[in-house]
Amino acid sequence: MNEIILIIVTLSVVIFTTPYLSKITKLPTSVLEIILGSIAATIGLLHHIELFKLIAEFGFLYLMFLAGLEVDLKKVFNTDKKILKIGLFYIALTYVLSFLIVKNFDLNNLFIAILPLISVGLIAPLVKEYGKNISWLELSMKIGSLGEVVSIAVLTIISTQLKFGFTKEFYKTIFYLFLFLMLILIIFKILQTLFWWFPEIKTKLMPRIDKEEQDIRLSMALLFIFIAIMLFLKLEVAFGAFIAGIFIATFFEHKKMLPYKLSSFGFGFFVPIFFIYTGSSFKLNSLLIDGLVQKALFISFLMIFIKVIASFVYIKVLGFKNSLLFALSHSMPLTLLVAIATLAYQSKSIDNIYYLALILASLFEVVISMVSIKILMKLSKN
Repeated sequence: MNEIILIIVTLSVVIFTTPYLSKITKLPTSVLEIILGSIAATIGLLHHIELFKLIAEFGFLYLMFLAGLEVDLKKVFNTDKKILKIGLFYIALTYVLSFLIVKNFDLNNLFIAILPLISVGLIAPLVKEYGKNISWLELSMKIGSLGEVVSIAVLTIISTQLKFGFTKEFYKTIFYLFLFLMLILIIFKILQTLFWWFPEIKTKLMPRIDKEEQDIRLSMALLFIFIAIMLFLKLEVAFGAFIAGIFIATFFEHKKMLPYKLSSFGFGFFVPIFFIYTGSSFKLNSLLIDGLVQKALFISFLMIFIKVIASFVYIKVLGFKNSLLFALSHSMPLTLLVAIATLAYQSKSIDNIYYLALILASLFEVVISMVSIKILMKLSKN
């Protein structure tokens, strides 16, 4: 009982103080939550009891749901076709470069999927700081959304392979994934047509004046339904949470405040617990492990290098400096890198040192990218 009380008090203090520390240090709260979780675990304030783990796992699913809320498929598909084609080439190029690097450095094949990871989660703070109308940032969000869909799909396939190996069950599950995606696309098209002819259906489901918080209720219902479908199909549940978020963002755009309501609840409670839990699995004395920091820096360098090289496909559209900024904004896949590291470690595909190196690399990438973006933006103003 004393252990549970200690965990509750520690979580409360960390969740409350990180926004203030973020203002002082200029680091994202998620990075600070991982660092403080690590410190708390090192001095014995946090332990991995079942309840803590359960809430952290839901925090991760909620985070994937919020990531899906950033992806409005209608906006993505309405992007200039030429820009979209270059974006697809950019994403494909990151995987080609990743394959060549992994084979050249004789790394674990898992890194072919790890190095190109893209997440838009930490692009949102950049939008808040610099505004939506900056060309490289606007493009970064659109192409990043597409890249995140690819990354989540790859994450789903990898988690299935790690669970079943290349067995009959693996191929059967991938077949189910393909059918699920086809069904989702068909449903999206049907709903798009239905809501175009009968827009009042949307306001019935989510009224503009909503005293019963019907928008939140429907959002949570969709989240749990998609999670249940993933569990039934034996697919990665994070993918279901992500699709649920996309569904809300694409079809209920009239509820302008809904993403803010959902994210304020998530980032105020569930998501911080996930990051703190992740940090608590990384004890500070691990930094003394021979070669760990070097491995983490090497992984960080490779992930940023791949994005920078691939981003030059946009050099005619954005110019050299903005292409660099575009690449750096995609070099912070904190949540996905932590997720894939956890899956790989649980399946024993990587050892403890590489697991810790990936967690540390996820922090290094955010710090390096954020600082580099700030420096480049200041230079452009001078």
